[in-house]
Amino acid sequence: MKLLNCPMNGTRPISEFVFGGECREMPDQNACSDTEWASYVHYRDGAPGLKKEWWYHAPSGTWFIAERNTMTEEVARTYLFGQEEEK
Repeated sequence: MKLLNCPMNGTRPISEFVFGGECREMPDQNACSDTEWASYVHYRDGAPGLKKEWWYHAPSGTWFIAERNTMTEEVARTYLFGQEEEK
């Protein structure tokens, strides 16, 4: 069984989680060009490796970040948004 660590609820079965996509910095909607905005909305870096991703723990309603290697499925760490510097 695959497990994932929720920073609020501890280690839980992966079936309790919903993948929310890669965590990326959004450009300023009022200052970027249409091309830059379209690139943000439609293009992703699909290369395997360590990615920051949004995950949602459905039973508790908790959104958090997981740093996960998309090639090996190894999760380096999970944390709440805003706690990036804490290790």
